[in-house]
Amino acid sequence: MATPSDLPLSLYKANTEFQLRVNKLVMENWKKWLELSTRAMDDGIAEQQARVEHLIKAQDWAALASMPADTFWRQLQQRMGDASVTNQIAANVQAHFAKGLQDAVQAWQKDTARALGSVGDTGLSEPWKDILSPWGKFHPTT
Repeated sequence: MATPSDLPLSLYKANTEFQLRVNKLVMENWKKWLELSTRAMDDGIAEQQARVEHLIKAQDWAALASMPADTFWRQLQQRMGDASVTNQIAANVQAHFAKGLQDAVQAWQKDTARALGSVGDTGLSEPWKDILSPWGKFHPTT
């Protein structure tokens, strides 16, 4: 059984590990959003280049005049497909983040319960016994 003096260090370790897990999740999430944004920017640049090339290749005024209507409908269809794919990717990114955060919280709870449970009632002063009494009823599984 651990001594009461081990409790602060055990809790510090549990909290630090939790913080590191959450920081890693946030960084991974930012990276995924950055990748998604970069992909959207690259697609926009490629689309603009294709439009300019199409304008340059126009041979007469009639072909040039029909381009805005053709471009509008093509872009509308493409944007609807892009929005659907982007929404699916965004949902997956957020679901991955939420699952990782849930796992981190559960691991923190187990580590904290283990630290508090290992101290027990022996050697604790009265204020600590009162604070830790709810934790004594919980026995974490490893």
